[in-house]
Amino acid sequence: MAIRRRGSRDRPPPPPKDRTRINQNIRVPEVRLIDDGGEQLGIKSIQEALGIARAKNLDLVEVAPMAKPPVCKLLEYSKYKYEQEKKKREAKKHQKAGLLKEVRFSPAIGMHDLNVKISHAEKFLKENDKVRFTVFFRGRQNQHKDIGMALLKSVTERLAEIATVEQRPTTDRNRMMMTLAPRH
Repeated sequence: MAIRRRGSRDRPPPPPKDRTRINQNIRVPEVRLIDDGGEQLGIKSIQEALGIARAKNLDLVEVAPMAKPPVCKLLEYSKYKYEQEKKKREAKKHQKAGLLKEVRFSPAIGMHDLNVKISHAEKFLKENDKVRFTVFFRGRQNQHKDIGMALLKSVTERLAEIATVEQRPTTDRNRMMMTLAPRH
């Protein structure tokens, strides 16, 4: 009797496998064939295409499976896979990751410290990031939400030239939050 480990149902599914079909895994009668130089050889039977691939010591790789007939290319599969990974990494580099930055402070913040926080927020806004200002209230500070509101209002006024209010100040238990977006 097999003993099942606790929580085995809760495991995430395995990562998706590569669905690219190569050589004998291509199961269609005809393919549009492109050689290793990028030149189209026309529509060939799968046996003929595999024969050409073997003769050139290359793999037959399905690059457009949804086309009628599917498009296959003669190339080294390992090189093809490396190029695909390289393209993914390059695309990831150019993505904008951190769209929302957060600046936190308490209502008892000093004027100089607030100026430093505002200058950081200016830098974020100039880089086209949104900025969330969060005021944390501790203990008796919770009785004076008006001080936090006044702080957020002064921040809004000082950044009015480069930012617009995306989310007005909202209160959530012991914090008050406001989001600013860069002006375009």
